[in-house]
Amino acid sequence: MESALPLQGIPRSPSSLSGWTYQERIDRLRTTKMRHTEEKWQVIGSMDMDDHAIILPPADSRQIVQVTSGSGFTMTDVLLKEFIPTSNHPSGGFFGAKACGENFRTLLAMHPTYVDPVSSLAGGYMVNFISYRNPAWNPDFDFSHLHEDHQKYRLHHGIGAVQHFCQDMTIGLELGWGGILEKIRRFRGINTDGEAQELYDGLEAMVLGIQDWIERHVDAAQDAAAVESDPHLRQNLNEMADINRRLVTDPPRTFREACQWMLWYQIIGKMYNMGGALGRVDQFLYPYYERDRREGVLTDEEAIFHLACHFLMDTSYTQLGGPDETGRDRTNELSYLMLEAAHRLKIPVNVGVSVGRAIDPGLVRRGVEIMFSDKTGIPKFLGVDSTSEGFARNGYPIELGRQRAYSGCHWCAIPGREYTVNDCVKVNLAAVFDVALREMISDTTIRPGTAELSVRFERHLRRSIDIVRESLDFHIDHMYRVFPELHLDLLCHGPIERGRDASHGGVEFYNLCVDAAGLATVADSFAALEQRVEQEKRLGWDTLLGYLDGDWTGPDGERTRMMMKNIPRYGSGGSRADAYGVEIARMFTRLVKEKPTPKGFQLIPGIFSWAANILMGRDVGPTPNGRHSHAPISHGPNPDPGFRKDAAPTAMAVAVAAVQPGYGNTAPLQLELDPGISRDAEGRAKIVDLIRTHFELGGTQINLNIVDRETILKAHEDPAKYPDLVVRVTGFSAYFASLSPEMRQMVVDRIVAEE
Repeated sequence: MESALPLQGIPRSPSSLSGWTYQERIDRLRTTKMRHTEEKWQVIGSMDMDDHAIILPPADSRQIVQVTSGSGFTMTDVLLKEFIPTSNHPSGGFFGAKACGENFRTLLAMHPTYVDPVSSLAGGYMVNFISYRNPAWNPDFDFSHLHEDHQKYRLHHGIGAVQHFCQDMTIGLELGWGGILEKIRRFRGINTDGEAQELYDGLEAMVLGIQDWIERHVDAAQDAAAVESDPHLRQNLNEMADINRRLVTDPPRTFREACQWMLWYQIIGKMYNMGGALGRVDQFLYPYYERDRREGVLTDEEAIFHLACHFLMDTSYTQLGGPDETGRDRTNELSYLMLEAAHRLKIPVNVGVSVGRAIDPGLVRRGVEIMFSDKTGIPKFLGVDSTSEGFARNGYPIELGRQRAYSGCHWCAIPGREYTVNDCVKVNLAAVFDVALREMISDTTIRPGTAELSVRFERHLRRSIDIVRESLDFHIDHMYRVFPELHLDLLCHGPIERGRDASHGGVEFYNLCVDAAGLATVADSFAALEQRVEQEKRLGWDTLLGYLDGDWTGPDGERTRMMMKNIPRYGSGGSRADAYGVEIARMFTRLVKEKPTPKGFQLIPGIFSWAANILMGRDVGPTPNGRHSHAPISHGPNPDPGFRKDAAPTAMAVAVAAVQPGYGNTAPLQLELDPGISRDAEGRAKIVDLIRTHFELGGTQINLNIVDRETILKAHEDPAKYPDLVVRVTGFSAYFASLSPEMRQMVVDRIVAEE
C-alpha cells in the first residue's frame, strides 16, 4: 500500500511550551545529549558499541573501572561508589535470581534520578549493573573440559551470554507494574518448588525496586516544579509527576504514558544487563496513538516529540513496518512518525525499515530520502520476506517467521516466546582455517593442496561447531543459577507462569544463533593458494608457511604478501574466491544444521562478526590472503575493502546475497555510498532499486553509510571537530568521535578502500 503521509516530512506546528516549536524542544534536548556525550568521551574515553544514552553520575559519586566482557572486550565503565553488592558466594560474586534481584533493587535505591523539564518523559540511567559482577561466572560450574577447544578455535562460545532476545512489550503495557507484581505473587502460590521460589524472589525484588525508583522520580519532578519559574516548564514537570505517579502501579492509558512506561522498561534493561531489544514499536504503540488521535488529545507533532524523547534516552533496536502472521502489511502512520522522529533527532538511533513484496514501498523510499538528507547511516533496511521464509525452513510455520521482530544488530526473535542468544556465538573461520592449514603442511604423509585443505577445514569446522553445541547446552544448564534474565522474564510468556527463567525452559522456543565470521579472509586465502601455489607454482607450501610464521618479513616478504593479496578476490564477480565464498558459507550452514545440540536445542546459522572482527583478528596470525598478523579479519559476509578497483555496490550486493545461510538469521550487507550519488530523485530511486534487488536475490539486511571520503578522513584525523558525525559501524550506529582509533580505522577502510 502507499502511505497517505507526505514523503517530504511532517509539517511542523508550534507546541504549547513557552511558545517553542516541538523541533526547538528537540534541538534543546539534543544539545543536552551532546553535552552528556562529550562528558563521557572525556571521562570514559572510546566507546566501541551502541550509543546507549548512558548519563554520567555526579563526579563525587562515581568510580571509573576497567571491565572485560565474556567475549574479551575491555572497556572503561562507571560505577556508583556507594553501591557494594552483597555477595552470596566465597568468590565474592553474587549469583542466582534472589541475589541478583535484591542487589539490583539496592542499586536502584541508590541510583540518582534524572528529570529534564524540556522532555515529556522522565528517567535516565547512569550505571550498568552487569559491571558489578566480579566474577561474572560462578566458578562452581566448571567448564574447563571445553577450554582447550575454545582456545584452539578462538570461539566466542556463548557460555554466560546475556539478553539478545526480545520481550513482548504488550504484556507490560496491559498489566503495568502493579499487575506484573500481582502476577508474580499469584504464580508464587502455584509453583512452589525451590527453583520457582528463587526466581519469584528475584522478580519481586526487581519490580519493587522499579516502583520505588519511579516514585523517587515523581518526587524529583515535583521538587523541580516547585522551583521552576517558567509556568510552561512547571506545568510539564507537574504532568510528568502525575503520569508517573499513576505508572508506579497502573498500566498506561495514553500515548505519552505508553512511551513513558516503555522508557522505564528499556532503561531498566540497559542497567540490568545492557539489553537493547525493542521490537515492533509501531505495532504495540499504535492502539494508543489511534485512540488519542480519535479523541483529539494527540497531534502527530506531539507524537513525534514523545518518540524523540524516548529515542534520546533509549536508542534500542526498532522495526518499522512488516507483515503480520498472515502476511498482511502492518505499516501504519506511526511507522512514518517514528522515522520522522529519528530524522529530526539526527543521533544514533537503531531504526530498521522493512522491505518486502507486500510492504508499503513508500517506507523504503522515505528511509532512503532521510538517509541521504541526514548522512547518519539511519535507518537500516530489513529483508522481511527472506528472514521469515528462511525461519520456516527450520520446521516452523511461516506464520511464526512473520512474527519475529528485528531486535538487535543483525537479528530477530519472536517477542516474548523465543530464546536465542543472538549475536553472542561466533565461529572464527580464519582461526579454524589456520589450524587446518598448519596441520596439513606439517603432515608429511600427504601431498598438500587446496582439496586436501578443504577436507581438513571442514573437519575442524565441524569440530568447532560441535564444541559450540556442548557450550550452549552447558550455558542453558547453568545460566539461570548465575545471572538469570530477570528483566526479560517479566515480559515473556512463560517464565512467571512456569517459575522458570527464560534461559532455562521458561519460554516456548529455543533457537540458538551461531554466526560465522571471517568469510572473505578464508575465501581469498583459498583462492590465493589455488592460484599462486598450485596453478602458478610461484612458491611452495613450506615456503609459504615460513612467510606466515614471519608475518611476511624477510627477503621478498612484502612482494610475496602483495602477490598473494592481488588476486581476483571474493566480491569481484565470477572469481574463484567468489566460488570459495559460496562453498564455505554452504559448508558452515550444512554443518550447523546437520544436528541439534546433544540436549536437543536447534541451532540457526548466520554470518556476522559485529565489530568483533577486530578482536577476533587479534587471535589469528597472518593468513594467505596477504593479511598481517593480528589484523582484523573480514567484516561479516562482506568482501574486504579494495576487493575491486571500482568497489561496485552491485557486485558487493550480489556477492553477499549469494552466501546467505537461509534459515532466518542474517548475513547483513554493509554498504558505503558517497552522498553525491543522490543529487536527484533518479539517484535515490537507483538506491531503492539496489536495496530491493539485494533482497529479491535472497539478502536479509542492509547497513548503509552515507559519508564522503573527504569528511571521513578529516574526522578520522581530528574527531573532536566532528562531534555529531554519526556512522553505522556495523549493525549498530554510533558517534564517529566516540569510537577508538582502531574502530574508526575499520570504518574508514570500508569507505576509502585501500588498494
